[in-house]
Amino acid sequence: MSNAKVPVTVLTGFLGSGKTTLLNRILTENHGKRIAVIENEFGEIGIDNALVVNSEEEIFEMNNGCICCTVRGDLIRILGNLMKRRDKFDYILVETTGLADPAPVAQTFFVDDEIKDSLELDGIVTLVDAKHVLMHLDSSSECTEQVAFADVILLNKTDLVTHAELDQLETRIRSMNAMAKIYRSQDAAVDMEKILNVRGFDLERALAVKPTFLQPEYPFEWAGLYEITDDPLEIALSEGPDPSMNVLVLESNTTYQNIELLLEEAVKKFSSKKKQLSAGETIEVPGQLYQLNLEQGGTKSFIFKPKNGGKYALFTQHKPEEFAMSVTCQSKTVVPLLANTYEAGHTHDSEVSSVGISSPGDLDEKKFNNWLGALLREKGTDIFRMKGILSIAGQPDRFVFQGVHMLFDGQPTKPWGTEERSNQLVFIGRNLNRTELTEGFNACLKKNRQLTLR
Repeated sequence: MSNAKVPVTVLTGFLGSGKTTLLNRILTENHGKRIAVIENEFGEIGIDNALVVNSEEEIFEMNNGCICCTVRGDLIRILGNLMKRRDKFDYILVETTGLADPAPVAQTFFVDDEIKDSLELDGIVTLVDAKHVLMHLDSSSECTEQVAFADVILLNKTDLVTHAELDQLETRIRSMNAMAKIYRSQDAAVDMEKILNVRGFDLERALAVKPTFLQPEYPFEWAGLYEITDDPLEIALSEGPDPSMNVLVLESNTTYQNIELLLEEAVKKFSSKKKQLSAGETIEVPGQLYQLNLEQGGTKSFIFKPKNGGKYALFTQHKPEEFAMSVTCQSKTVVPLLANTYEAGHTHDSEVSSVGISSPGDLDEKKFNNWLGALLREKGTDIFRMKGILSIAGQPDRFVFQGVHMLFDGQPTKPWGTEERSNQLVFIGRNLNRTELTEGFNACLKKNRQLTLR
């Protein structure tokens, strides 16, 4: 088995730019590479995996919302597990959600020692929707970052704009990133050698774009190191900016002199499954991520019951002062030996959200077309992205559709066969009205079958 580092390509681009289309091309081209794919989605229902063509490659799906600081640990975990089967593949492709800042993804390959020793970031490939990107470049920091960090930029959907518009757009893109190689494409058609094994990522250029590039973002804002006995601690929190707070307790080896040695372990744990706790319940397991529920106002207390005395580090999603947090033991305040604060991680535009709809049964094609047409005419500018798998009455095949703003495209794919016919849709955009979308879709179902909302 080769000891050479495995190359990794990060595929990014704003919502609807054509990433899935390009991914399908990569997986079906005769390039001779065995590729492992890691996908990430922003949406309540994960359907991107179903939109990817059948291939021999393995696809790993992450549905945490975005690949950024909050799921860097999840990415590290998947990459680590992949490397245990190093002989099964020779290339890794990471497809990010359209709302991801690519910097934290790239950062993973430089700040984690195990990843750095076995994997090499080959390049960041950014797709740009030539028709719609100007609607987002000035309003979305993610869209801007995707262009700025790219090693290769595909100006995609060139058939939807004029040559003059393309020239103007390329000038604008070049002013944001003078070093990237820019290619024009339709339906994401591009020679594979232009995007794979390009050896394009330049750490110095990344630092020039973002001087804090090698300073990791964290999914927590505070950590405190405590020396405690085996008596229970009471952690009390009042109302704060969120109705809950994620917390993690890690046992610290007595040789540790500071919290910094626990940071990467904490990052990984913050990507794991949360356990819900209500007021009065106990944090029993160090290393388990807990979500402390603080709804209904007032001060809520939670118990930490260590098995042994010693040093423990407490990591909190938000700063303690935002929740007037106190830590006491037998009614006496326990002061941390030391405490650090960390910069808040990457957040999305709070107005951008997703609405997922999942329903068994068949659609009346005429009703669905009329409803969707009216929706796009009235709300198309606010619908950044839509995609789904539909069961059309009288049609034996799944109907897969994707859309960007007021543009819609779809086609039948493989037969339903004996599988239960169902519909899955995701809308991503600004100011989405969940009730209107679900009721509108419900009216298109044959026999008006009820929806399952997610």
